[in-house]
Amino acid sequence: MKAGDEHRGLGWAHGALTVQRLGAMLAPVTFLLADGRKVSPMHIAPWSNEPGAEALPGILRRLRGEWPCVPFGYSVPADGWPEDWAAVMGPPEPDEEVHGHGSNHDWTWRDTGGASLSLVLAYPPGSPVERVERTVRPDPSAPAIDIEFKIVVRRACRLPIGLHPVFRLPAETGAATLELGSFDEGRTYPHDVEPGAALFARNKAVFELIGVPARTGGVINASLLPLAADTEELLQIEGVDGMAALANHEDGYRVELSWQKEHFPSLLLWYSNRGRKAAPWNGRHVAIGIEPICSPFGLGPATALADNPIAQSGIATALEFSPERPFVTRYRIEASAL
Repeated sequence: MKAGDEHRGLGWAHGALTVQRLGAMLAPVTFLLADGRKVSPMHIAPWSNEPGAEALPGILRRLRGEWPCVPFGYSVPADGWPEDWAAVMGPPEPDEEVHGHGSNHDWTWRDTGGASLSLVLAYPPGSPVERVERTVRPDPSAPAIDIEFKIVVRRACRLPIGLHPVFRLPAETGAATLELGSFDEGRTYPHDVEPGAALFARNKAVFELIGVPARTGGVINASLLPLAADTEELLQIEGVDGMAALANHEDGYRVELSWQKEHFPSLLLWYSNRGRKAAPWNGRHVAIGIEPICSPFGLGPATALADNPIAQSGIATALEFSPERPFVTRYRIEASAL
């Protein structure tokens, strides 16, 4: 590996982007808007360049921006969960990594000729996944980035997968608006995402973001960000039409994420709002994850493959993969002025 090869960047008429080998994570990204302003919508964790960061698990070491997760999630203990969830939650595999092997290791650059950045990562021999490939391509005519993600498997299998875009939020409470359009139904997390930092009522249906049931009664408007409370929460949304946006009113821009809904039937919203007090989070991490998934929240492969409550409702929580047909999905991140 050449010096400086941990990151590569591209500039184009409408912006500049950087991809790192670790996790193939995309950020920072600067978009040049039609009105001449520059905006940077992707989140970068505040500890990324602090002393000691290199000792963190791979996914946390330089957490930032957007990356793919295969398999998506990680197993958690079943203690204290509602019975219909606890009954299907299996133990982690011995080699399980948070959000999969690709989220925690250095990918290898591929030659693309300069108009895009492309990386590949081989999975361990015992994994059903042989390799993953990722190409990040700026749109030459717009402040937008098109991304292609490919999964090649060794043998037929079912896996939960997800995309993990994380967006920066303004400092002022409620100065950004999450825009999903209409959706069929949402679900609050059936447990505590972070002990002592719960905000939403457990295991409740959600039909609009402005009325999420609260742990203490009443409802919370979960579309206005950042939230006022110190919290760490998840919402799983079903029936989103392959598009979501974040309007940052403080900085005057909208960033839009679009994806192939046939591959990702659910959208996971990660509200990281100063709720995690332990290092390296230290009560200072503020961001919103807008994550297209085929998974039951982020509860790992065993729960995803079981007859969990989300799967029972007719929403797929794992995708079928075949060595004869590599899986390819495409998605897009685009910015515009408000």
